[in-house]
Amino acid sequence: MGAMIRILLADDHALFREGLKSLLEAEGDLRVIGEARDGREALRAALETNPDVILMDIQMPGLDGVGATKEILKEKPDAKVVMLTMYRQDAYVFEAVKAGARGYLLKDASADELIDAVRRVAAGEVLLDAELAEQIIQDFRAKEAEIPKSRRADLTDREVQILRLLAQGATNQEIADELGISEKTVRNRLSEIFAKLHLNNRTQAALFAIREGLADFED
Repeated sequence: MGAMIRILLADDHALFREGLKSLLEAEGDLRVIGEARDGREALRAALETNPDVILMDIQMPGLDGVGATKEILKEKPDAKVVMLTMYRQDAYVFEAVKAGARGYLLKDASADELIDAVRRVAAGEVLLDAELAEQIIQDFRAKEAEIPKSRRADLTDREVQILRLLAQGATNQEIADELGISEKTVRNRLSEIFAKLHLNNRTQAALFAIREGLADFED
C-alpha cells in the first residue's frame, strides 16, 4: 500500500458525492479531504486543501467544471483534475482536457475502474484515450500556422528534456530533481516553452511532445 491519496470531490448532487466517498474510502490508501457543490466551492477547496486528485463534475451550477478547472490550473499548474461525465463524447470533456484536465471518467464506471483511475492519476498518468487525444492533436494542427517552425526548432536540449518528462507525467518538482535544477527554474522554463509553442497548459504540452515524437502514449 502506497502513501495516502487525498481527494477532492466536486459535484452538485449530494447523494452522488456520498456514494463516491464511500467507495473511495473503503480503500486504505484513499481519503476524501473535501467536497464541493459547484465550481466556485471547488476552486476554494482546491486552493485551501491542495488535494492529490480532484474529481470534477462537468455540469454544475454557476461556475461549471471546465471553468473551475481553468481557474484551479492558473493557481496550481500541477493540479490533477479528472472530469466526471455521463457521456464519453461530451463536448465539455474535449474543452476540459484542452484546458489541462488529466482526463475524464464516466459516471457509470465500476468501483474498480474508479479506484484504478484515481491511483493512476495520482501517480502522474493521464486518462486519455487515443481518439480524444487525436481530436486535440488535430485541433493543434488546425492552428499550425500559429506556431512558426523556427520557434519549434528553437527548443533547447534542456527544454526538450523538460517536455519529455512532463509528457511522462512528472510534476515540476520531479522534473527539477531529475535534471538537478530548482523547481522555480522548471516553472520558468515551462513558461518559456509555452510561449514559444503557443500552448496554454501541461496537457497541451504533453500532447505536443507526443505529436513530435518526444514521448508516446505508453509514457
